[in-house]
Amino acid sequence: MSTLAISVKDLSKKYGNRMAVSHASFEVPLGTVCGFVGPNGSGKTTTMRMLLGLITPTAGSGTILGEPINHPERYLHRVGAMIEGPAFYPALTGAENLRVLATLGGHDINSVQSLLDRVGLGDRGGSKYKTYSLGMKQRLGIAAALLPNPHLLMLDEPTNGLDPAGIQEIRELLRSLATQGTTVFISSHLLSEIEMISDSLVMLRKGKVIFAGKTQDLLERQQPTIIAKCENPEDIGKLLAIAESSGHKGSEIDGVAHILAAAEWAPTLNKLAFDSGITLSQISPVLPSLEETFFEMTGDDE
Repeated sequence: MSTLAISVKDLSKKYGNRMAVSHASFEVPLGTVCGFVGPNGSGKTTTMRMLLGLITPTAGSGTILGEPINHPERYLHRVGAMIEGPAFYPALTGAENLRVLATLGGHDINSVQSLLDRVGLGDRGGSKYKTYSLGMKQRLGIAAALLPNPHLLMLDEPTNGLDPAGIQEIRELLRSLATQGTTVFISSHLLSEIEMISDSLVMLRKGKVIFAGKTQDLLERQQPTIIAKCENPEDIGKLLAIAESSGHKGSEIDGVAHILAAAEWAPTLNKLAFDSGITLSQISPVLPSLEETFFEMTGDDE
């Protein structure tokens, strides 16, 4: 039995002379949260639509839950999805919309209230959809995606329109789903959120996969930095010269030294500064955030 929820090899989609997705290859293990990131127009939604059988690939192959993507009827009943925003009947209540979808899909109608509770709409299920805020509409979309009790959940920008508290609730929901065995494949431009919940990442740039693997591996691959602040601001230049003489490049940003070096070198830097008569009021090693790494790898595509 396959241990992969998604496996894609050389997947491509061409529109006229434009390659929306070009030879994409990546894997998503079962029971994990995988972040799908890339600038606008990089091919994320096109890829997700191919995986769901909504559009046909120009070339390449893939499997979803062990079944080939050219036979979506074999796996779609085990997949929940919200792509390009949810669509519901405005005049029906949230609960009524879910009951309609459950009936059409052959799902358990009795699960509607528990799903509303799960996404934070337990007390608004009786309100008409047209009265919902954008964040509430997103929550209802996630509830609809959970109707089939899916093994794989595919979500396109699920936290769009949510306030910070709502984003945290959805983050906790997605992590709990993964803990219970559901694989979550989530695209988002909120990279700080993706960094907090994702076990792995697939990063697209101009339709091509530029990284696919564990989130931590990507972050650790980036150059670590030691941030140091001198008690006497005039000592910054001398501190950077000390670092340079030890083989570590650095620069001054807003009166603070940013030195490219691993965390383990911080005590040495502190001692070298002290021996040179420099008192450091701050010294802290940091790793680049996912957002910093993302913009470094994708350039100016936004």
